[in-house]
Amino acid sequence: MTFPDITPDLKVAMPDLRGRLLANQSLAELTWFRVGGPAQVLFTPADEDDLAYFLKQLPGEVPVTVVGVGSNLIVRDGGIAGVVIRLSPRGFGEANAEGDVVSAGSAALDKRVAETAASANISGLEFFFGIPGTIGGALRMNAGANGAETKDVLIEASGIGRDGKKHAFSHADMKFVYRNSGVDPSIIFTSARFRGQIAAPEAIRARMNEVQTHRETAQPIREKTGGSTFKNPSGHSAWKLIDAAGCRGLRVGGAQVSEMHCNFLINTGAATGHDIETLGETVRARVKENSGIELHWEIKRIGIEQN
Repeated sequence: MTFPDITPDLKVAMPDLRGRLLANQSLAELTWFRVGGPAQVLFTPADEDDLAYFLKQLPGEVPVTVVGVGSNLIVRDGGIAGVVIRLSPRGFGEANAEGDVVSAGSAALDKRVAETAASANISGLEFFFGIPGTIGGALRMNAGANGAETKDVLIEASGIGRDGKKHAFSHADMKFVYRNSGVDPSIIFTSARFRGQIAAPEAIRARMNEVQTHRETAQPIREKTGGSTFKNPSGHSAWKLIDAAGCRGLRVGGAQVSEMHCNFLINTGAATGHDIETLGETVRARVKENSGIELHWEIKRIGIEQN
């Protein structure tokens, strides 16, 4: 699928733009599943001011979608209309520590934030080491692993609205719930500050090693996957419900429920976005039929369906 090229008009309307605009840019290479159609426009801002300028000048009728490193994402095969914004590590990937506080840009990898904290003898952020995403995604989804969540360590976050205005969000403003925050979805997070506790470096490293060992032994991290597919229902483990419904190893086209951890879907090599999403919906239906429990997607699914 090819969208009309609107980049010339955007460049005329934004003469001072410093970031990069690309028309009909494939998104498959930017997701861990390696599936999906193109972005009508892919915009990579140079920094926070460049992003604010772009959003202020962008016509209100043009849709905006934000992606990170694509680790928790299915892009549908028809692609994404409007502008897809991807924050780069160059402009938004900083991470540093002072005292017991770690500051990070929203494009910083969660793993890097954990490493930054560990290097400064800050405990409490080790769980980030096991989350294959960025801080922007962690803020939006209240990302968590190994018994801890983003809400446990966040002090405050910053972001930019659709009108180009900058905003600050306290912990209370974030309205965190399980795997989500209550901040307006149009806000694009740009940075955050986290507080941990000063601790012995050997204890921090031991905890990070535990996190990494768990990932390597229990999750299919060498596969083309999007991480945990469904949220854990209250009082239940999603993978146990999926297993009990007989879905371990289930296939649709080139998509498969992981044999190692059946709350992970994998692209075996030639899956489409439609294959993966259809497999997920099939799993949901079978779990509902078997247990009466409805699973809810944790992976984000965006774009236009194309069968």
